[in-house]
Amino acid sequence: MTIHAPISVTLFAIGSPIVADVEETCARLGWTIAAGVSNVAGPVYVSDAVAVVRADAMTSLNGPVVLPLFSPANRRRAWADAVARGAADFPNMIDPTAILPRRIELAHGIYINAGCVLGAASRIARFAFINRGACLGHHLDLGAFASIGPGVTIAGGVTIGDGAMIGAGATILPGVRIGRDAVVGAGAIVVRDVPDGGKAIGRAAS
Repeated sequence: MTIHAPISVTLFAIGSPIVADVEETCARLGWTIAAGVSNVAGPVYVSDAVAVVRADAMTSLNGPVVLPLFSPANRRRAWADAVARGAADFPNMIDPTAILPRRIELAHGIYINAGCVLGAASRIARFAFINRGACLGHHLDLGAFASIGPGVTIAGGVTIGDGAMIGAGATILPGVRIGRDAVVGAGAIVVRDVPDGGKAIGRAAS
């Protein structure tokens, strides 16, 4: 579900610096942040304007929930934890500076950061994370919990599997398939398919 009207959301799992960008997107959307929930030991990254609540002090997790984590594995764990605590509403958070086509299929729980451009006839699966300034080509099939780093360029007809992570500034050429849970390193140029769980690093990777 994509929501444009102002709502109040809970940020669940606030131990990543990317929370700062998520707060900015909330501000641009006119969304308020009810609380930031810390679910693991360690530092938290919300601003002083956000009330911090420890997950073990909560009785239930109600209302719209956003998972501000870049790593696919961490986002999966946070999602499972949030669901176990009662969360059921995970709205799409799409920065108003992003450009989306008329023809696009969006699941739920998706985050699209500032300055992204998405191509037509694409499918974005649940809990995908697209970071600042990414340019994604037409007919992209982006899997569940996949993460796209800032400044990534993806050509047309690319398939990216569930849980894959594409590092900052990487380029993926037309028609390439990136496998499930694969990792593409920052700045890599990917010209061939990457298998499930594989890695592509450097120029002309894979």
